[in-house]
Amino acid sequence: MAAAAAETRVFLEVRRRLQSALLILGEPKEGGVPLDVSVTPSSLQVKTPTGCTELRLPAEVRLAPSSCHGLRYVAGDGLHLRLQTQADFSPKLVSMFNQSSQAQECCTFYCQSCGEVIIRDRKLLRVLPLPSENWGALVGEWCCHPDPFANKPLHPQENDCFIGDTFVLVNLRSDLWQPRPELVPLETHCLSSENHFQLKPKANTKVICKRCKVMLGETMSSETTKFYMTEIIIQPSERNFPIIPRSRFVQSVIAQCLVELSSARSTFRFTVQGQDGKAYILLWLLNSDSLVIESLGSSKSIKKFPLLEDILEADSGSAWNAVKVLYQPCIKSRNQSLARSWDSDISVHSLTLPSATCLELLLILSRNNASLPPSLRCMNSFQLESKNAPHTFRGNKQGSYIVISLPN
Repeated sequence: MAAAAAETRVFLEVRRRLQSALLILGEPKEGGVPLDVSVTPSSLQVKTPTGCTELRLPAEVRLAPSSCHGLRYVAGDGLHLRLQTQADFSPKLVSMFNQSSQAQECCTFYCQSCGEVIIRDRKLLRVLPLPSENWGALVGEWCCHPDPFANKPLHPQENDCFIGDTFVLVNLRSDLWQPRPELVPLETHCLSSENHFQLKPKANTKVICKRCKVMLGETMSSETTKFYMTEIIIQPSERNFPIIPRSRFVQSVIAQCLVELSSARSTFRFTVQGQDGKAYILLWLLNSDSLVIESLGSSKSIKKFPLLEDILEADSGSAWNAVKVLYQPCIKSRNQSLARSWDSDISVHSLTLPSATCLELLLILSRNNASLPPSLRCMNSFQLESKNAPHTFRGNKQGSYIVISLPN
């Protein structure tokens, strides 16, 4: 196989469930030199007179060289071809929140951004999932008598942890250095392992890390606090705080959330909104079985954002498990009509995060989108119609990958 290239970009997406792979060899930027491509079951090798690029595949992935087909040239992108693969399914995703809490060990809650201890040595005896946000509306369909749960909010006891889609609820009564009045609106709280709260009688319920001032959650009542999963790390107390780059952590949490919700509720469209209810991103989950492998040269020309530099620190031939999504931003009054139609659609699920994290996620999606081959960045004719109601992504639909960090 021969083509022209001066500097070759190699991009490989393996679909585990389909047992197939898409290989893209980047379009040459200048001049014309011979390009030889060798495909073996465990590696890809691209040779030019000026050098050689080799991608070694993970042990669980094998290519079938004789199955190469569909060779075509895409302007601005390069050569595309497809291959059959033998790829094991990725390990089942296990949330770090469930992992650390279900063992009934003493756990420590950390601020993910700076490592400040928020709750030290808390033994969680009950770790329970919360019902869906619309559970109250469904009670009438199941009960032949008045709602027995009316006006009974679900608040955890002292050694409980309730897990929602993007947050955990814990009871901080035993962690307070001084009692606080019941059901009194509170000002922003500063949390640390030394003095957990600074109370002032004002109506702001944000929970802020004392060291780095990042919003960690909100107070729900005089004893119950909501912590967002994107802002904290829960570890068994005997373990040290794990240093995880911020962008990688946010991607992992969001990806696991999308995979779990799509599997449990057959929900594939999501609205990412801030704690104030403002929509920031519309997400459409396409698949969750992708393994993305690319050469180091593919990211050299991408502008580095300080938030995302950890993603760029990759070895040649780095591989990531990833979910593939379409997304549309809703900031600066963009896509407002579409956001309103999704808001009234019962098949769309809302994910609530701190507003700053919503902006972080949008930046991550934009950066990941910019690093893709041009043909994978947009879908111009993506339109679906439902018998009940239209739900359309009009205009340029931006595609992106969210990297999943799998547990060891």
